[in-house]
Amino acid sequence: MNSFARMIQAGAGSLLLMATVLPSSLAFANDGFPFGAEMTLDVDRQPGSKRIPNLEIGDRGEVILELWCKGGTGQFSVAGNTVIFVPGAMENRPCLPDRAQQDDELIAALAATGTWKRQGDFVSFVGAKTLRFRINTN
Repeated sequence: MNSFARMIQAGAGSLLLMATVLPSSLAFANDGFPFGAEMTLDVDRQPGSKRIPNLEIGDRGEVILELWCKGGTGQFSVAGNTVIFVPGAMENRPCLPDRAQQDDELIAALAATGTWKRQGDFVSFVGAKTLRFRINTN
């Protein structure tokens, strides 16, 4: 009888733990990192260009970047609100030197981020510079 009482107490403790953790994990899932999504940098178009940088993030954090003139790959690693971005190979396309420099600065800013936060359809990567992206919902 004593072991049965301990089993009931352990089961009740497990249920209590699940009841406190489950709602917060569901809320996190709704506002979690946008794996499997495409995002566009929240900036105005540059004069003379129709492009705005965007990221296509795969289900495992793999990234395809399309910047003002460069394109390439990268990888996000996420744990809670901590994020690490590692840029991969970049394709140098013909473009103006100032746009190429802006691409390099954007890649460096992404690589320097340490945390992220999501507010609805917006994701911000926070480091020395904060980069805000809109999740494409179309």
